[in-house]
Amino acid sequence: MALSSRASFVPFHPSVSQNRVTKFENSNLKYNLDLTVTPMLTPKKWSITHDNTLLIPSTTTPPPMETYTSTTSYPCNTDLDLLKNIIRKAGEDPSEGLMMVDAIQRLGIDYIFEDEIEDILQNQLLMFFNDFQHGHDHDQQLHEIALRFRLLRQQGHFVPADIFNNFKDNEGQFVTKIYEDINGLMGLFEASHLRIDGEHVLDEAEQFSGQLLNASLTRLNHHQARVVANTIENPCHKSLAKFTAKNLIGRTSPTVNNGYINVLQQLAKVEFNKVLSIHKREIFQFSKWWEDIGLAKELAFARDQPLKWYLWSMACLTDPSLSQHRVELTKPISFIYIIDDIFDVYGSLGELILFTEAVNSWESNAIEKLPDYMKICLKALDNLIYEISHVVYKKHGWNPLHSLRKAWASLCNAFLVEAKWFASGHVPKAEEYLKNGVVSSGVHVVLVHIFFLLGQGITQDTVDLLDSMTGIITSTAAILRLWDDLGSAKDENQGGHDGSYVECYMKELEGSSIEDAREQIILKISDAWKRLNKESLFPNSLPRKFVKASINFARLVPLMYSYDDNQRLPSLEEHVKSMLYESVVM
Repeated sequence: MALSSRASFVPFHPSVSQNRVTKFENSNLKYNLDLTVTPMLTPKKWSITHDNTLLIPSTTTPPPMETYTSTTSYPCNTDLDLLKNIIRKAGEDPSEGLMMVDAIQRLGIDYIFEDEIEDILQNQLLMFFNDFQHGHDHDQQLHEIALRFRLLRQQGHFVPADIFNNFKDNEGQFVTKIYEDINGLMGLFEASHLRIDGEHVLDEAEQFSGQLLNASLTRLNHHQARVVANTIENPCHKSLAKFTAKNLIGRTSPTVNNGYINVLQQLAKVEFNKVLSIHKREIFQFSKWWEDIGLAKELAFARDQPLKWYLWSMACLTDPSLSQHRVELTKPISFIYIIDDIFDVYGSLGELILFTEAVNSWESNAIEKLPDYMKICLKALDNLIYEISHVVYKKHGWNPLHSLRKAWASLCNAFLVEAKWFASGHVPKAEEYLKNGVVSSGVHVVLVHIFFLLGQGITQDTVDLLDSMTGIITSTAAILRLWDDLGSAKDENQGGHDGSYVECYMKELEGSSIEDAREQIILKISDAWKRLNKESLFPNSLPRKFVKASINFARLVPLMYSYDDNQRLPSLEEHVKSMLYESVVM
């Protein structure tokens, strides 16, 4: 059950071909240019898995790959140093500094201004604790306090959620003066998604602000209602700026000074088009590698979806300078899908046991005992592990071979557990299923490769954390597994036999319904996000770029798994076409 798979807790026969082509569609919604949500008028069946317009033929020689560098000059006759000085100056004003950082992050160009953002947020951190210790200035708006809280938490700083108790009365209820403060309520709703376990004030804040914002939709004007609806549907912390930034380009914000926001938007246009070209070149590089290794021909039963696999890398590693990292990361991701299909679609149980033994030992005599299709796959994987280990050692001075092999062994062990369940028709307890499903999701394998490819903070302690599947990994994996199962109830016409938390929960709790199981999954996804939020805060032994990649992984998950009633994912379809097919007009 890796990354995008579902199987059935019923016996299967390897000679029976199962249709495993994953539909790459989402809800019947799409994003328009001001980040609001409107119905699709004529949704068209479209699958990334079958669209090869971005996959350049091997006979075509692409232009040389240039090393990414930040743009040194922009429209409006503003050079980079001057723009950074403008940002630093704006950051001296508490309110304007917050709005500036928020705008930069929403436009997806924060990688250019990392130092300036950190300086601004350090000052905001001092201000937060001053307000917390001495009581906030009652002239300050809820929106400003909530935005400061959210930006600091997203940066990894622990700031107490108790500051929101200042907006409660003596009876513990939120004060009535904020009921009509739409901007404040949106800020409070956004901040609530950064909560960790035990922060009841933020649990209450999400429910309170969400109810009032939903109720406000009928009385707001059209533009305000669209902004509020999008905030409810796509809170910043759980959305990918990379996927939504294009929608903000050319739009002004009522809360941000138009002078610098216009300059930032012009910069975002330049960057978007530059990064689009980089992504196309990366897709070419990976698809050429994929064609050269020949697995698509040798393993005809398995999925052949290079563009889909690349999306995970593109979403996790957003800094344009990490181009080669994205290409290298997509390679192991492709093997997760291929091996998943070996376990779920093609291999007999006896063959799967031999395959798992070979992955655990990595001995040549064990590999030679495998049937040819497994032998081809495992030898190709072994070559890839050696290649990546060589790249990491050469660049960062650490050989990750042991950790990479251990991660793949853990994945196959979890696959085999599920294969035995499926072969026997056994339905495990819900928590037993989820514990194994966290490993079989493949998230651990992806994040381990990300850690070593990034090469930051590699020590024996951090490596031990990864090998033991630290909380950042398990919480991210739980989000994927549960979202997958939440969508699987209506996916692929499985007639109630989907191997999922839903089925396990309903069998374990007699009399429970699909709706009961889905409600339980939603609660568990919320708990997993709380754990991920906590694990992302300082002090943390893992480097910030790795933490950010893990959160980005979790942010992509809903787009990959939110099937609608027609088994579609059109929202993801719209994002991909916008990001990879359409440049921004300057």
